[in-house]
Amino acid sequence: MKVIIIGGVAAGTKVAAKLKREDRGAEVTILTKGKDISYAGCGLPYYVGKVIPTREELVVNTPEKFEGLTGAKVMTGMEVTKVDRAAKTVEAVDENGGISRWAYDKLVIASGASPIKPPLPGLDLPQVFFMRTPDDAVSLRAAIEAGGIKRAVVVGGGFIGLEIAENLTSMGVRCNVLDMAPHVLPGFDEEIQVFVENHLAERGINTMTGTRFEGVTGEGKVEKVQTDKRALKADAVVLSIGIRANTAFLADTGIELAPNKTVIVNDHMQTNDPDIYAVGDCAMVINRITGAAAWSPMGSTANITGRMAAKNIAGKDISYHGAMGTAVCQLPELNAGKTGMSEAQAKDAGYDAVSVIVVTDDKAHYMPGAGSFIIKLVADKASRRLLGVQALGKGAVDKVVDTCVAAVAMKATVDEIADMDFAYAPPFSTAIHPLAHAVNVLMNKMDGDLDSMSPAEFAAGAAEGYRIVDVSLQPSIDSAPYVNLSKIAGEVEGLAKDERLLLVCAKGKRAYMAQNRMKFYGYTNTKALEGGTAFNEIDAEN
Repeated sequence: MKVIIIGGVAAGTKVAAKLKREDRGAEVTILTKGKDISYAGCGLPYYVGKVIPTREELVVNTPEKFEGLTGAKVMTGMEVTKVDRAAKTVEAVDENGGISRWAYDKLVIASGASPIKPPLPGLDLPQVFFMRTPDDAVSLRAAIEAGGIKRAVVVGGGFIGLEIAENLTSMGVRCNVLDMAPHVLPGFDEEIQVFVENHLAERGINTMTGTRFEGVTGEGKVEKVQTDKRALKADAVVLSIGIRANTAFLADTGIELAPNKTVIVNDHMQTNDPDIYAVGDCAMVINRITGAAAWSPMGSTANITGRMAAKNIAGKDISYHGAMGTAVCQLPELNAGKTGMSEAQAKDAGYDAVSVIVVTDDKAHYMPGAGSFIIKLVADKASRRLLGVQALGKGAVDKVVDTCVAAVAMKATVDEIADMDFAYAPPFSTAIHPLAHAVNVLMNKMDGDLDSMSPAEFAAGAAEGYRIVDVSLQPSIDSAPYVNLSKIAGEVEGLAKDERLLLVCAKGKRAYMAQNRMKFYGYTNTKALEGGTAFNEIDAEN
């Protein structure tokens, strides 16, 4: 069996390696345009920041090493320009313009995606960078080390853009991040996005959202970045505004493409031609929760789908269950992760979504290095099924997210998660696991035991008409009456039982406990503020 694979980064090399293990007799050839294969694209920002010291560490395998390891043949500098489905051949052009044709029994399209380069002025200046290949990262770091870059503008507030901003900042470069969207971190809910933006601003990274990038000006070098609002001085620009699938060569083949030009595949990663498969950033997949079409240009998805395609080519019958938008990134002194649906996405999909934001310890508070998690859970009110999580913190947010990956994928309810036997020891967790704690709070809200106001509602003005009451361990909100939780043993002096009261503490726990006591003593109109002062900006006078 002759198998031609177009593309040699994550997805293509995974198909080749797995297929040769499944069928050692298969003749597998990778045709790839670049000189590097199997490189760590997600590691590029960390090379810029010198977390990864050398270029060689970015490249997982050289063509020679990969061939020896797997038995697959690798042809670099080969751009596939044509697919002839009738003849079952592909046409490729090498670096010298030579044309060659390659016959296949099975074809795998793993051509990836390329950075979007808008038709704007100044993008050909030498200090304008993209971040897609090892050479991109090498060029940017070399320019910083040469001493000519003190101020930079990163265009794009997604994961790669923010990770680049973090690493530039660590190298002493002042950063502005531009994005046309209302907020950074697409896929997160607004209150989480705003919290991250404020956190970045406190650490010297200014995010200019709702701002259109209009080009770059300068005499032989970058001097200013033009936006629809104002010009920004800059010595360099890093464009991270998105990617576009490399599928133009398929235009006349009859292979079905989605509106975004990714290849449409079934759950076996097959195209509408059963002898042609597509995987990685160039292919459309499905959402595991809704079954709707989804684009998941992630290294994780590339490897998963590449492995499955290889098994199916080898004659097995393996179905892909779909992606869930799982992602995690490292920001300055803050990690951010998510999986499943945000609250907004769940509502758009027709779910009766209920959510809660909880600030909780990430491990035993007395352990060195202990900090907090901010966890937002989203569930379906009727079925009580967990739909998604968003988590922030200095610690291992990926542990919370990955646990929820399993729960959401298996359609677990909050009740089933609440009493799971999570690992506990003081260096790792709290006795009630942080996720279980968040689930308990969500259950309290769903069951009517907690009557809360979400940060989104608070920011939208829902607290108007409420009197803010400080129930923190110590008085911490100026101009707000302070109530000592341990002293609540009846009617609280100065607070009427039918008065609209917003109970606020540091993280939200004491507010819930105060509400519980006050309900017992006849208070009928209280709300507990989710996330407390740790998450919300409180001004008692307003």
